[in-house]
Amino acid sequence: MSVFKKYIGAVFFTPRFYRLALVCVGFFVVSFFGEALFPIAKIILALLGILVLVDYVFIFFMGRRPAAKRLIAPRMSNGDVNTVTLTIKNNNAFRVKLNIIDELPLQFQKRDFLLSATVGAQKRVSLGYPLRPVHRGKYAFGNLLIFLQSSLGLIEQKTEIAAAEEISVYPSFHQLGNYQILSKTGINRDTGNRRIRKIGQSMEFEQIKDYVTGDDIRTINWKATARKSSLMVNSYMEEKSQNIYCIADKGRLMKMPFAGMALLDYAINSILALSTVCLKKQDKIGLVSFADKVDTVLAADKKPIQREYILQALYNEQTSYTESNFEALYTETRKKIKQRSLLILFTNFESHTGLNRQLPYLRSIARHHLLLVIFFDNTELHKLAYADAETVEDVYVKTIAEKFVFEKKRVVKELQKYGINCVLTTPKQLTVNVINSYLELKAKEAI
Repeated sequence: MSVFKKYIGAVFFTPRFYRLALVCVGFFVVSFFGEALFPIAKIILALLGILVLVDYVFIFFMGRRPAAKRLIAPRMSNGDVNTVTLTIKNNNAFRVKLNIIDELPLQFQKRDFLLSATVGAQKRVSLGYPLRPVHRGKYAFGNLLIFLQSSLGLIEQKTEIAAAEEISVYPSFHQLGNYQILSKTGINRDTGNRRIRKIGQSMEFEQIKDYVTGDDIRTINWKATARKSSLMVNSYMEEKSQNIYCIADKGRLMKMPFAGMALLDYAINSILALSTVCLKKQDKIGLVSFADKVDTVLAADKKPIQREYILQALYNEQTSYTESNFEALYTETRKKIKQRSLLILFTNFESHTGLNRQLPYLRSIARHHLLLVIFFDNTELHKLAYADAETVEDVYVKTIAEKFVFEKKRVVKELQKYGINCVLTTPKQLTVNVINSYLELKAKEAI
């Protein structure tokens, strides 16, 4: 069975063979009307058979199978273009043409993948191709299928190279370098403004110093005073590290797709980029996720390893078809987040009525923390709202679209009326707008 598979099952005819066979058939058809062409048709058929036999011997008995390897990172970045490289070596002493099929993961639904290359004798070639995943999780690659042709190009030999492997697609991490530059830009923007250090009322300890007239007597350190036999006071400086919590809503509204990705995936990519900027700013970053209940609570910390913890926590987060429970979110934040913090809530409201159901809980959260609500603008509605109406149906669609666009603006005004910061953004501009809002609040010392 293995011999049959090697010498018969691996043989495939090429388009060139079928074109020549079609020419041969044409001569036989024409020879039906002119007998003088019949010997020519037989000669052409015999030549075609001899060439096929020569090509078969050349490939299967004189040739050697190629070697190939897939080079891919163990992690891929969700929503970004990731490059996969195939390295193929021609082990033959003659030039060959290769058609390569890589068995891609089912998530890509790409059924027409094909790479072609002509490789010289004993040469190696590297072929790269882009992949853009739009879902997080495990992706299983299959084997490499290589179809080898000689210079005659009448038949090709199929070679299957074992290359099955499984990789993980994590939230977007390819653009983190750009956002690190953005965070540095935010620092340089304030160059020339002298910051006055506030002493005495913050949580961050600086030093113990001798008491001087005017120091707050409540900061006297009695233990140090006893050792020194003179009044010593604790000195505090303006606290630089604030608590930042990113809250990801996993309810049904966050399952809405945009350019192939769910809104939750855009939020997760933005949270990962924001965490990088916050850590660069020496702030403590934490994470909360919820749907019908609160699932994940990661305490805020400013250690460099915190970003890896956030990445691992976000990797498994999935949307659900349930309604988001903002009451449970309020209860959990009151229980777990004791210190006043900046809470950045990634959610979505499609109507003013939807906001009104959750507004009491948002106002309760805003009384104890600085709340920034991020929700999404529907770009498809804008296209419909500003499109030209030519029929009665177009007028109806345009009117409904304008109504929903206006509802989004009402949501913004309603949140601002109660002193809640909010950002209405498109999914494409989400990360930049969130980081800019964070830097703006930090510059105002609102946190």
